[in-house]
Amino acid sequence: MCAGVCYARHGTYRFPQVLAKHERNLARVLDDLPQWESDILAELAHERFRGGKALRVHDSGDYFSDAYLSAWLRIARAVPDVLFYSYTKEVSRFRRLVEPDPPANFRWVYSYGGREDHLLDPEHGDRVADVFPDEAAITSAGWHTNAATDLDAVLGPSPVGMTQNAQPHLRHRIGGRTFGEWQAAEHARGRSLPRRPPHR
Repeated sequence: MCAGVCYARHGTYRFPQVLAKHERNLARVLDDLPQWESDILAELAHERFRGGKALRVHDSGDYFSDAYLSAWLRIARAVPDVLFYSYTKEVSRFRRLVEPDPPANFRWVYSYGGREDHLLDPEHGDRVADVFPDEAAITSAGWHTNAATDLDAVLGPSPVGMTQNAQPHLRHRIGGRTFGEWQAAEHARGRSLPRRPPHR
């Protein structure tokens, strides 16, 4: 549901050169996943990734297939001195492929606002995040914020909140709700949006 107000569908992400690069990257993953994986490993061998660096997987999008997620798990295992972290709405996929044996350097947080919100169980250990209208709403809900560093989503206390982007028409569409609340309301109305592959 949050695809309808996703920051990656607006603003600079829609600039022709930026969009073309994301589309090329996605095509590369879809056309030749083994070569893409090899290229990522070669990139991560560069000295700038040495010494305990953190890499957020995706600035938008998600793990759109088992093969793609499995590739990232192999990459994480091959580069143990880099912390890989990400947000995901792919709850059932992570339950099957990641949770039984996650790489020690691979962290994730489940994001509300997806089709599988009903599978989330923060009371029994799921690390969760949601998008709030503002910092005051995060505090009022008793959640922790990732305002200081995005890494707090995977290393700090859970549940964690982040604020909506500042685009007025998107804020108006969501109103004073979190993405999770908005998704629940849309589900109740029988509405949903199609899944979308990641940009990289």
